[in-house]
Amino acid sequence: MQPSQAKPTLLLVLIALTGSILATKLALAFRLELYSDEIFYWQASQFPALAYSDLPFMTALLAGLGADLGGNHAWAVRILFLVMGSSLPLLIFWLAQPVTGSRRALESAILTLCLPMAAFLGLLAVPDVPLIFWGILFIGFTERATRTNRKGFWLAAGIAAALGLSSHYRFVLYPAAATLFLLVSKSHWWVWRQPVVWLAALIATAGLYPALSFNLTNELSGLDYHLLDRHPWQFQTEGLLHPFIQAAVVTPLMYAFCWYTLWYLFRLARKGDSRAGLLLSFSACNLGVYLILAPWSDTTRTTLHWPLSGYLPLLVAMPLAARQLFASLCGHWQQSTARRAVYAIPVTGFIGSMLVLAGIGSQGFNDQLQQIVGSNVLSNKMAGWQPLTDDLRTLHQRHAIAENSLIVTDNYYTQAQIRFALPDTFTYTIDEDKTVRDGRYTQYAIWQLDTQGLLARHTGRSAVLVTEDSTLDINEKTAVMTRACQTLGSLVFIDQLSLYQGDKRFSYYYVPSLGSDKDAGQPCPLPTSVWLDSPAANATLSGTVTVSGWAVAPGYGVELVNVLLNREIAAQTERQISREDVVEIADGGSDPQAPLLGFSVELDTREFANGQYELAVETVSGIGQRELAAIRRIRIEN
Repeated sequence: MQPSQAKPTLLLVLIALTGSILATKLALAFRLELYSDEIFYWQASQFPALAYSDLPFMTALLAGLGADLGGNHAWAVRILFLVMGSSLPLLIFWLAQPVTGSRRALESAILTLCLPMAAFLGLLAVPDVPLIFWGILFIGFTERATRTNRKGFWLAAGIAAALGLSSHYRFVLYPAAATLFLLVSKSHWWVWRQPVVWLAALIATAGLYPALSFNLTNELSGLDYHLLDRHPWQFQTEGLLHPFIQAAVVTPLMYAFCWYTLWYLFRLARKGDSRAGLLLSFSACNLGVYLILAPWSDTTRTTLHWPLSGYLPLLVAMPLAARQLFASLCGHWQQSTARRAVYAIPVTGFIGSMLVLAGIGSQGFNDQLQQIVGSNVLSNKMAGWQPLTDDLRTLHQRHAIAENSLIVTDNYYTQAQIRFALPDTFTYTIDEDKTVRDGRYTQYAIWQLDTQGLLARHTGRSAVLVTEDSTLDINEKTAVMTRACQTLGSLVFIDQLSLYQGDKRFSYYYVPSLGSDKDAGQPCPLPTSVWLDSPAANATLSGTVTVSGWAVAPGYGVELVNVLLNREIAAQTERQISREDVVEIADGGSDPQAPLLGFSVELDTREFANGQYELAVETVSGIGQRELAAIRRIRIEN
């Protein structure tokens, strides 16, 4: 292709790919409900502050502005993030154009959409969006400032750094990388003698004020979470999987090419190319820190996106590195084969981008997709909240409870989702697990939306406790209910909501008078413990088989045991078998029907088609509370 024809063609490709990605993100932004982090930042926006327990103000500000513009809708909360995230190809073009020229800058912009995490950016209202947005601006202004020494660029770099530091603690790696470059590059030591550079640095440090002010007034809780509490700081072998996980997320060919480009920049920097050195510093600082610390850092939460800041500077040099790679491959392969190999890198990357969007978007089609993939497969973190709040709107009409009852939840994001949909309802959370795990316990205490705030303001009022059972195992649900009974008062089970064939389940409990009647003598509605003796997990069943086990429901007993195949009732029975062993080892004496805690029922597998099935046990307690337990995979072959 002639150079005169290349630019229009590249521009058309960029427009087509950007349009397809943007249309997909817009559709999903309208379809998907808010993720747990998104709903927290929306809630934070309702309490304006310079900083919060886990982050400075930027993310909450953007979420709140979006909701102010469009109302309490998921798309409105996301709209400013969508604009910022979708501008990334333009930002990469702006960053690359003075370094590599317009044609290659267009190629860099196209490659942005072939990096799945970059293409996905902006769909969710999360802090990585402003972090990346201000980060690319900071790199671009720093590149221009170190090349031209214009005061405007230095000051713009300082402002971008201040806004980035107001977005996330992790942004500190950007100014750290710039400082490293200016210290190592002898050709830029003159920078330290420029007063405007120190002024820009002073402006940048202003971005630290929100986080520092919060930490100094709240016993360093934010820094403790990010630097100490969140990470074990003990060697974990699973951390060694970091490169393989990144390869899967970035796509294998694109990931390998990122490291090739890093090596390409290193070679140029050694020859005195300062632009290559600058890009190398920003990339290596981000990628290196996360790679080196992976075995000692958090492996229990989603951290896949952290290294994205390190991949983006590489996009500027990728077109040049691709040509270098092509020339190298031509020395071993035929030219056509080498060209296909190089083109495979962005093609598979773009396919990965679409797959990521499809994977996230699947949560908007749970009902339809479950018919294909089955239950307990799809995520529902961004689905099911509207049915929950719709159900809560009519709860008082279906049950004898006060219409103005408070709503209390077992986790903070359920509380925030309810408040988002029902802004006139007083909502609180007794969450002392997820708030601590996510570094938000202090924040809910500050907002007085925790247990202490609830009892301080509303002792004696009626309330409804909502628990998200599908996120709790038997021990966690027992702990939640025990804490609720001890702090809220007497609880009465009233109803349940089951969505997506039981993949998302909620229970409702009525508290007639908060903080009172703790010793009324009514048993706490603890969950049912279930154990399945047979069949074993992954067993192959044929003909008539016995499904047996035991169940213990403290205080209320079990009225019915349902055996489910693919969440459909396949057999029913009651507990009629004496299990003295269960009385001894599983607190079976707390069940009023003890020792008759065992059950056994025949299941004729010939009534079902051959294939893989999910087998589960559903119990119905004496107060009508249903529990789904003992889920395992089996195979039927007749």
